[in-house]
Amino acid sequence: MNFNLRNAVLANVSGSSQDQLQHTIVDAIQRNEEKMLPGLGVLFEVFWKNADEQEKQHMLQTLEAGLK
Repeated sequence: MNFNLRNAVLANVSGSSQDQLQHTIVDAIQRNEEKMLPGLGVLFEVFWKNADEQEKQHMLQTLEAGLK
């Protein structure tokens, strides 16, 4: 069985509104379940691939500050 998690996550959230995406993200964080982490990673990948350099820099600064 060959299961592509990335494609499954993308298919699951494809066409979602901003409110739906926010709910998905908040729900995944609040549940605090390890199995939700790959999905959040896929969403981060989508952000990163579509962000301009300024948005990427802002994300890196936010991550750095949050990890201190």
